[in-house]
Amino acid sequence: IGDKVDIEYAEKHQKRVCSIARKVKIEEGTVEDYRKLEHFHYRAGKLPHPYKIFKMTYNGEVIGVIVYSYPPILSFGRNRYFGYRIPVKQLNKDFVIISRVVIHPKFRGIGLGVKLVKETLPLVDKKYVETVAVMAKYNPFFEKAGMKKVAVSTPDETVVNAIRRLEKMGFNPITLASEQANLEKLRKMSKKQKEQIKQILLSVDTGYYKRLMPVKSAFAKKQEFIDFLKNAKDENLAIALRNLAVLSQSKVYLIWENPKYKRGR
Repeated sequence: IGDKVDIEYAEKHQKRVCSIARKVKIEEGTVEDYRKLEHFHYRAGKLPHPYKIFKMTYNGEVIGVIVYSYPPILSFGRNRYFGYRIPVKQLNKDFVIISRVVIHPKFRGIGLGVKLVKETLPLVDKKYVETVAVMAKYNPFFEKAGMKKVAVSTPDETVVNAIRRLEKMGFNPITLASEQANLEKLRKMSKKQKEQIKQILLSVDTGYYKRLMPVKSAFAKKQEFIDFLKNAKDENLAIALRNLAVLSQSKVYLIWENPKYKRGR
């Protein structure tokens, strides 16, 4: 992508579409297309198994990508929306979840995120499309694209307290979500300070231990987490801190119902 991008903005009283939006092309993409932009996403790294991927291109260059993945079995917002737990068989048949939406920074703020979501929602051909967006980074483009905001989850108090304690040690709650930033800070800390960090991680409710560990286990007991921390290198501690940051963020659940299925087709 070139160093210079010309963007035309309409006057405030006009409702015109940005000239770039008229020239972009949306088509089915691949994991390789996502890899081109993943470093612009706050959750770069492991990607949930994709169901479908669509890319947005401008003059032949990939400037946006959206990843639809298979839905998780449990979802706080889904249960609230339907009033009951959806059976796994129905989940696999009728649901997908938007797991990633990435727009190149040069092309943000001109409605391309809305366009990418809105135009690909019907293309996955599922009865329901859901997503969970981090509140701190939440942008109403999901709602602008036609999705319905259903519920907001708040973090556990033990997680919040752990973040506060880390902040007193000099960690920035914002950059805590960056594994690289954590690693750079850890490498400058003393052994005593790292032991203090481990104790802070242990103060989190035991139900979150498995989500803090880089290698997930179905049920991580306290002793297993203690053993992990005892032998944890800086790289693993950096990941645990990043995972803690993710747990500390309020999340928004949104859903879209395909009108095709509403009409009974």
